[in-house]
Amino acid sequence: MFDRTPPARAPDGKLSLVTTRLELREAPRHRRVSMTGRDVALVHAQRPPLHFYRYLYATVGAPYLWWERREMDDAALGSIIFDDRVEIHVLLVDGVPAGFAELDRRRAGEVELAYFGLMPEFIGQGLGLPLLDRVVEQAWQADGVERVTVHYCSTDHPRALQVYQRIGFVPYDEVRAMIDDPRDRGLFPEHMIDTQLGVTASNDAGTPSDDMHEPEPG
Repeated sequence: MFDRTPPARAPDGKLSLVTTRLELREAPRHRRVSMTGRDVALVHAQRPPLHFYRYLYATVGAPYLWWERREMDDAALGSIIFDDRVEIHVLLVDGVPAGFAELDRRRAGEVELAYFGLMPEFIGQGLGLPLLDRVVEQAWQADGVERVTVHYCSTDHPRALQVYQRIGFVPYDEVRAMIDDPRDRGLFPEHMIDTQLGVTASNDAGTPSDDMHEPEPG
């Protein structure tokens, strides 16, 4: 089951989104958050197979309607994740993929935390904040970084924004948009929707990190 029920379907097939853009202008100076007591590793997956990336993306993002990468064909997706300036970091817990983060360095002086989250089985185990801490630390491990950015979307877990701000991210912009509901395009077969009753349910699906994840760009 989903940790969070996706937004209700609107009669006109539209989905209202509010995206808060946040930035971090310097590396956090707080004490590192511990992930002790487990066999935990954050691994840079260099040129991961497309099917493995799609598995990570779909499992973590399904409850939050991450749709953009689902629409991409292999060539378009590969042009992004195989770019040397894009990093996929996979969290392993006891040897099992437990979550992932994507850092995008394609814009000079800026690193975007494009995607971030945990697999459903690892929610509530105290891994989300330590993972975010490690990923943000990794984002600053290059010369010329002036800021790290992340987007919080209204379809995200409601506590995500607070956790980003706990690390030190500060909101700097808000964007409102009305889009066609991606569920109407058949992109989410794991969502079983009763359109007459307005009920949304699911079978196997992912939930994000420590009750949080990174949204689709608005």
